[in-house]
Amino acid sequence: MLQVKNIEKYYGSKNHVTKALDRISFDVADGEFIAIMGASGSGKTTLLNCISTIDTVSAGDILLDGKSIAELPAEELAGFRRKKLGFVFQDFNLLDTLTIEENIGLALSINHSNPQSVKKKVDEVAQKLGISDVLNKFPYQVSGGQKQRAACGRAMAAGQSLLLADEPTGALDSKSSKNLLEIMTQMNKEMGATILMVTHDAYSASYAGRVLFLKDGRIFNELLRGERTRAVFYHEILDVLALLGGDISDVI
Repeated sequence: MLQVKNIEKYYGSKNHVTKALDRISFDVADGEFIAIMGASGSGKTTLLNCISTIDTVSAGDILLDGKSIAELPAEELAGFRRKKLGFVFQDFNLLDTLTIEENIGLALSINHSNPQSVKKKVDEVAQKLGISDVLNKFPYQVSGGQKQRAACGRAMAAGQSLLLADEPTGALDSKSSKNLLEIMTQMNKEMGATILMVTHDAYSASYAGRVLFLKDGRIFNELLRGERTRAVFYHEILDVLALLGGDISDVI
């Protein structure tokens, strides 16, 4: 699935170079739900930007389904993102002029998929996410929770290999955060979605099956949830955050 191989990322000029990522390596298997945590400046968003092709690595390589992202020519990047990557945004990013059905099927339509196959896929995703009854409505006509489900459905309707989420609960209240995390868990467990989520929030991270902790551009620690309850995993995450140093409130 995803292989991150010894990547480095530098910013600045030769007189003042900042190393944002320092020889980071890890693999993500099909069907995994992984959270990446760290304080501000730890490199977690830079890492996600490199994986999503928004930014490029200075050294090392990133492979998705065996294909090097770093070697993709610029003219192929947009198509690669559209076909291989799904994005979960905290503000949904639904288009108000399209129905929920059209929003979910947008990537498929852009890829010139057959209209019948688009409808079949949208209906399938909507049924699994419990929003079949609002497909003909516009975003402003449905609840926040239904918008969340529609946005998540759109992120995986086109059969993308990897879902990326950058602080997906950052601007949400506690109830909406919980709803979104439960949707993402459902997508992972019932629909086989592979998810990579960057978060500063220990509660959000506790929904993942594995957590990578970054410090100063390097992987500082890693936790596997295994068979432990989410509550137990949450407290283990807090313990690692304390080891990262500084005030925990800086991280969570």
